[in-house]
Amino acid sequence: MIDECLVVEFRVQNDDCPLAEATAAVGVEVEAQPPQRRNDGNDLLQFSAPKSERLTEALDADDRISYLHVSKSDGRYRYRCLSKHPCIVHELIDNGLIVERLRYREDATVIFGAVVGRDVLKGVMEAAGDTVGVTLERIYPLESEAREDPSRRWDLTPAQEECIRAALELGYFEIPRATSTEEVAAELGVSKSAFLERLRRGERALFGQIFD
Repeated sequence: MIDECLVVEFRVQNDDCPLAEATAAVGVEVEAQPPQRRNDGNDLLQFSAPKSERLTEALDADDRISYLHVSKSDGRYRYRCLSKHPCIVHELIDNGLIVERLRYREDATVIFGAVVGRDVLKGVMEAAGDTVGVTLERIYPLESEAREDPSRRWDLTPAQEECIRAALELGYFEIPRATSTEEVAAELGVSKSAFLERLRRGERALFGQIFD
């Protein structure tokens, strides 16, 4: 029986894998599945990004990338390829980290995953300490995820979370609406246009992460 499951996030600075370097070069944020190590030594990479011909060109020009395939759906490009360069995340996986997804940004790579028990966490932490550029960002018990601050869990700004929460509590999303745009804006102490902009940006961020 599992005693404790811990959710963890690691940040990798100066990642030299092809995907990290291409992301940094073109300034595109990429959401990736865990890399799959193949028997031939290559890593199978599957990831998605906003439409960007520059990212595609950067990957296609990298000698470490082969069999690059790109499809387009839902306003995003979805990629599949092989990488000859071993991903840093394997150092953590080999020591017990269960990787859920990776996010490549211009400044760093963020690894989202989980470990089962404190003993496994110790081994993963030792591997992280021995791997250049890898640091632990966050850790919390799995059961606390539902109580986590929504703005942190869903990458919302505090203002976006405040608008969505107020709209929900005042019945703005009910059918028919129990309150008006003006009333929610007045409750928040902002203009109607400011409320609508924050609300729409927050909805876009939420839906983008849910349906990615």
